Amino acid sequence: MFTSIYLASQSPRRQELLKQIGVQFEMLIAAPGEDTETLEIPLPNEKARDYVERVTLAKSAIALARWQESGKPWAPILCADTTVSLPGSLVGEILGKPSDAADATRILNMLSGKVHQVLTAVALVIDPNTNPVCRVQISEVEFARLTPEQITNYIDSGEPFGKAGAYGIQGHGGAFIPSIKGSYSGIMGLPIYEVNQLLDFAKVTRI
Repeated sequence: MFTSIYLASQSPRRQELLKQIGVQFEMLIAAPGEDTETLEIPLPNEKARDYVERVTLAKSAIALARWQESGKPWAPILCADTTVSLPGSLVGEILGKPSDAADATRILNMLSGKVHQVLTAVALVIDPNTNPVCRVQISEVEFARLTPEQITNYIDSGEPFGKAGAYGIQGHGGAFIPSIKGSYSGIMGLPIYEVNQLLDFAKVTRI
């Protein structure tokens, strides 16, 4: 039985969602100079589901090594990764975080007027000597057709940066989404249904 977990993510949205379901957690922050961005570079011809699973499991391995060096008592470690995909599109299979305004414009133009997928993988390291348990949640999101002015104004707000697919459903980007099929929390970056299942399996208590 565990009363808390480690969260290996600095995402405020993931922290909020864990608090929503009563999970006590401590941040397991990357050390200065630790390279996590390289993990998020897609491999040639990699599919979106394979990508989020690979990146999340790699983050889990790094987080476990981080815990081993910390001297902290053991608790399960939760990691997650999210990507956006336009299935069947050679250039849109994996739409990650935009590198700059031009890249954000490119991504938003690709999503405009289409239905895309948001894939979030979550992994929980229950025991330091066993492999993490991983789940993938896939949602379908309908995106409105955006005008060039809407795209420019949205990018100027700064919200697209640091977000897969160059938008945040929980922010101003939610105004561009007529409908979803799947998990709202998964689109935010942490599917709480799947997370709750993993926490039950690990016997983590909630408040």
